[in-house]
Amino acid sequence: MTETSLERPARRAKNAGTNLHNLVRMREFGLLCIILALCVVMSFASPYFLTWSNFRTIFLSFSIEGIVVIGMTVLLIVGGLDLSVGSVVCFAMVVAGKLFLMGIDPWLASLGGISAAAGVGVVMGFFVVRVGLSHFIASLAAMVIVRGACLMVTKGTPLSLFSLPPEFKFVGQGSLGGIPVVVVIFIVLAIVFDFLLRRATRFRAVFYTGSNERAAEYSGIRTKRVIFWVTVLCSTLTGLAGVIFMARFGSATPQFGVGLELNVIAAAVIGGASLKGGQGSIFGAVLGVGLLSLVTSSLILLDVSVYMQDMIKGLILLAAVSFDHLMSQRGKKG
Repeated sequence: MTETSLERPARRAKNAGTNLHNLVRMREFGLLCIILALCVVMSFASPYFLTWSNFRTIFLSFSIEGIVVIGMTVLLIVGGLDLSVGSVVCFAMVVAGKLFLMGIDPWLASLGGISAAAGVGVVMGFFVVRVGLSHFIASLAAMVIVRGACLMVTKGTPLSLFSLPPEFKFVGQGSLGGIPVVVVIFIVLAIVFDFLLRRATRFRAVFYTGSNERAAEYSGIRTKRVIFWVTVLCSTLTGLAGVIFMARFGSATPQFGVGLELNVIAAAVIGGASLKGGQGSIFGAVLGVGLLSLVTSSLILLDVSVYMQDMIKGLILLAAVSFDHLMSQRGKKG
């Protein structure tokens, strides 16, 4: 039986997905080796590195950001990009904090904050799917508008939320068997979404859409719907991270999250997600955000200037994007 014109694009997309999957696994192994090597070097460079307090700080620092990275990774795989995550994290905090100060139960207030963040994703998804704007433009506009909304609601003044009940603060500050609750939440989300991306048929559509949207449409995938809901998913997970940040710090600052998008995108790209779509994994993103947190901790222990830290992070991102581009070009030639 000869292959039909509709089956051919689907087969090509599947083969491309398999090759990219192998490349991602190679990236994950390389990242793991780099992390282990850095740990060995730092164990000799600083006596404070191999301590539980230092690793607890590292885990706390990357776990909440890691929740945002999960959503960003899925969005990058589908071919999108969200520059508004820093503002949306702040927006979820501000909305939830304001509702709590109005007398609403903190859990319901948090649900309101997460829903507000999801609403931002709905609006961005509409402009991307229906109006035809790129994710870059839609999220750039959302970044500015949402940050302005945060400043308007708070009038530029941080919301003091120290009266939050202990059971709510436990989410951001408590521990289970010595492991911070935040870390447990992050690990559970990472495992669930890694499994879904690798095994669930609906989530495999994310890879097909990002690899070749037209071929995915020929295969019967409703690509516009996939792009829309992935955009909403990214904003929803970002809102969840914002609520956890609020529980951890007991406040909602309108300037919070500035520059967060750089760390999140860098972690996802370092972990193997491609800015061109169709490639990436949650495990790789976890390794990426872990590596960045490890680098930050190492620089602090080595007493490196905070300005130099930003430069080093930028160089790491540049190296990751360059590597991604070179491997992509090599794959085309092959």
